[in-house]
Amino acid sequence: MSAQLQPAWHVAPLTTDDLDAVMELEAASYSHPWTRGNFRDSLASGYRAEGLWCDGLLVGYCVAQAGVDEMHLLNLTVAPRWRRQGHARALLHRLIAAARDAGHLQLLLEVRPSNASALALYRREGFETIGRRRGYYPAALGREDAEVMRRPLDAQDSPP
Repeated sequence: MSAQLQPAWHVAPLTTDDLDAVMELEAASYSHPWTRGNFRDSLASGYRAEGLWCDGLLVGYCVAQAGVDEMHLLNLTVAPRWRRQGHARALLHRLIAAARDAGHLQLLLEVRPSNASALALYRREGFETIGRRRGYYPAALGREDAEVMRRPLDAQDSPP
């Protein structure tokens, strides 16, 4: 009887060397994906960008921008075949912990109202809708609004 090897999972900062894998995952996930330039600029600006890897395969990533007292989640993506397995939640928990540890008071994000699974995840994780950005996202038939969501952070805070 042979032992079955468990997959090797790790999270690591994204670099420009990862952009081909990021772009492949981005294109598989969205009708209007970020461009290579969006990711390259985020990395060059020092944004927090982490990839979730399994046996050398990029499974998901998270990009966030630090502000004075807040962290702004810009992109959280998990490959279609790896969704609904807790990977987005794990990346989000890492971001919440990092933002809290850096002394940020809140985590902000925008999300498409049509993205029911993302909305459900964010609500489960303590985010509340605080506003709406009209025509924020490109869409098949013009533009789609964004829900602006906020999750307060404090020293004793931990993800639900």
